[in-house]
Amino acid sequence: MPTPFSLPRLASVPPAEPPHESPAGPPGDLPRTDGSLALAPGSRPAAGRTEPYAVPDAVPYAVPGAAPRGAPGAVPDERRLRWLGQALAEILAGRRPPETVHDRLTVRAYRDLVRAGKMIDAERPPLVGVPHVQRPRPGAVEMCLLVHCGPRSRVLAVRLERYGVRWLVTDFETA
Repeated sequence: MPTPFSLPRLASVPPAEPPHESPAGPPGDLPRTDGSLALAPGSRPAAGRTEPYAVPDAVPYAVPGAAPRGAPGAVPDERRLRWLGQALAEILAGRRPPETVHDRLTVRAYRDLVRAGKMIDAERPPLVGVPHVQRPRPGAVEMCLLVHCGPRSRVLAVRLERYGVRWLVTDFETA
């Protein structure tokens, strides 16, 4: 007959780091990552929603609760412009759904993006280079990005205009 023995007890270990508040909110509400661009939780379409927000043509999309980053109305920095260019390149290559950036485009630009569909044939995920930024007038920014997507590179031109404190894509072209 085997002799009875006591089972080992587990002692609780304190966490290695103190708890912290994530900018995205509770752990279940982390930003969604598609491709290489982590989008803010407010940029996701509402659950069950497949259509963009219905607003007049001249008014940009509005996302409830989305706060502008940086100083209100400040020109977006190079890193944010590159992230936006990367997202647009992935959409035009068919590797990302267009609704992931609908809150960063005017209604007309979003409609054009959806109509354009897959314009970039890529054997691998597209990778954008450093944006070349021009400011043709106050309240407008134009950027040009080289898109590396296999043996043939493409170019993506994007125009952003300021609507209140938000910068939105009003037009884009690729070749």
